[in-house]
Amino acid sequence: MKDVALGIDIGGTNTVFGIVDKMGNLIFKGTIPTNAIEPATKLFERLFEKFNKVFDGYSSEYKIVGIGMGAPDANYYTGLIENPPNLNWGYVDVASTMKKYYDIPFALTNDANAAAVGEMEFGSARGMKNFIEITLGTGLGSGIVIDGKMLYGHSGAAGELGHINIVKDGRKCACGNKGCLETYVSATGIKRTVFEMLATSRDESILRDISFNKLTAKDIYDAAKSGDKVAISAFKYTGKLFGEALSDAVAILSPQAIVIFGGLAQAGELLLAPTRKSMENNLLHSYKGKIKLIQSGLSESDVAILGASALIWQELKKT
Repeated sequence: MKDVALGIDIGGTNTVFGIVDKMGNLIFKGTIPTNAIEPATKLFERLFEKFNKVFDGYSSEYKIVGIGMGAPDANYYTGLIENPPNLNWGYVDVASTMKKYYDIPFALTNDANAAAVGEMEFGSARGMKNFIEITLGTGLGSGIVIDGKMLYGHSGAAGELGHINIVKDGRKCACGNKGCLETYVSATGIKRTVFEMLATSRDESILRDISFNKLTAKDIYDAAKSGDKVAISAFKYTGKLFGEALSDAVAILSPQAIVIFGGLAQAGELLLAPTRKSMENNLLHSYKGKIKLIQSGLSESDVAILGASALIWQELKKT
């Protein structure tokens, strides 16, 4: 019987799950709506009801040896999900809840940290002991690996690069502060940049015909690829600020590489080229030309499950 891990990722809209072997092979995966307005107990009831039905067809061949989970505002130390803003849950003792279903090793962390562990086990950071994983979606998440270990800090919440101040008294952030990096460098951030540029520029742009709520990062990418000046300028500005922030992170952490993942990262060199230039321009001399800025080696559709499962595989190596 082959050992496998159950990987679970809780999102604001959907929760995905699957079983993964030690090599990162995804045996099967499934999804259910999170139904964020319901109590967490209801989610776990629905999750394991569906999972157990599916796993029945595999149970003679595979043995679940651990469960890894990625979730918003998850604390690795305590096993708690701590009052996530997009889920109507308050504080949830996930570690205790899991034991009601499977009394096996369990590990929990936030989604960005899980992505970093997945990158280290199965992706572009294999063999690296010092790197930063940046996830660029609606916001900006980050996971930091030092000497082959996730950096959690004193409270379990280390690594929030999305909430470092990049523009003094800048854009209002959902966290309550102003000028946070994710308000500029994220899918939402580049949308805000585009609309600010449209308001102050007379340049023709196909983006003028799209409302803010309907505009997507892909629209901006497509416009830039077609030569739209506003879209190209938005990527250059986003990359400038991103590079400045990364140069500061490099000065503190001295990573071998910075791995970029998420929807906005799919823009490739449109984002990476100005980011790399800005980072190099602002790096300490001893770091210039030595820090790799690369895209993730994980499939976007599977990274949540792979990252969650990698977390428990890593924990099991310690035992």
